[in-house]
Amino acid sequence: MIALRGVSKQFATRDRRGLLALDDVSLTIEDGTFVALIGPSGCGKSTLLRLVNGLLPLTGGRIEIGGVPVQGPRDDMAMVFQAPVLMPWATVLQNVTFPLRLKRQCGPADVRRARDLLAKVGLAGFEQSRPHELSGGMQQRVAICRALVQQPRVLLMDEPFGALDALTREELSLELLSIFAGSGMTVLFVTHSIPEAVLLADRVVTLSARPGRVSDIMPVPLPRPRDFAQEALPEFQACTRHLRALIFHRAAA
Repeated sequence: MIALRGVSKQFATRDRRGLLALDDVSLTIEDGTFVALIGPSGCGKSTLLRLVNGLLPLTGGRIEIGGVPVQGPRDDMAMVFQAPVLMPWATVLQNVTFPLRLKRQCGPADVRRARDLLAKVGLAGFEQSRPHELSGGMQQRVAICRALVQQPRVLLMDEPFGALDALTREELSLELLSIFAGSGMTVLFVTHSIPEAVLLADRVVTLSARPGRVSDIMPVPLPRPRDFAQEALPEFQACTRHLRALIFHRAAA
C-alpha cells in the first residue's frame, strides 16, 4: 500500500546550511497492516508522516500509495494529529462530518455513519455538544471519528494519545484496536511509547537519530485480538527490551 524509496527531506535554515531531517528512508507497508514508527525525539517521525500525506514536498526519493506517486493530499487518506484541532464553534457531529461537508459529500448515510462512529467510541449523546464541553480524551475521540468517517484506505496518526493521561491513553488504545480489527485500513502510527507500539502494531519501525534512517524493522509476534494482558507475555517483554536497547543505544551514540 505504501512504498518509500530513498526518501530524504531537508529544511532550509537561516545559516543556509540546511537541516537534513530524513535521509535515504526506504520502507514498504503492506495493505491492511498496522505499522508503528518510533525513534528518538527529532528523528523525523512526524516529518515522515507529512511527506506520506503529501503535506510536505520531498527533497529526494519517491513515495507511492497503491503504486501512485504522492504529489499532494489524497482523498483516500486521513490524518489524526496529537492535538484534536476541532472547530470550537461547531458541534461534535458537525466536527466529525466537516471533511465530507467540505467535499459536498455529506448525505443521510454519512451522518448515520458519523453517529455510529461516535457511539462506537462512547460519545453517543454528545453529538450536539461543543468541544469546550468535552474532556481532552473525548475531544481526541472526535478527531479520530472525523478521520474515520471519510472511510480512508490509509490512516496516519501522529502521536494521537501523546497529550492524554495514562488511563485515557490505554482506553483509546483499546478502542483503536477494536476499530482497526476487520477494517481493512492501513495504519501508520507515530508514538514515543514503546509498549504502545508493541501492543498496537504488526511491525515496529525504528528511526535513528537525526537525520532519520530506518535502523530496525521488528515484526510483533503477538496474535490478534490484542489486550493489555499480553504485556505480561515473554514475547511482549522481549519486543520492548529489543526496542529500548536499540533506541537508547542510538540516542547515546
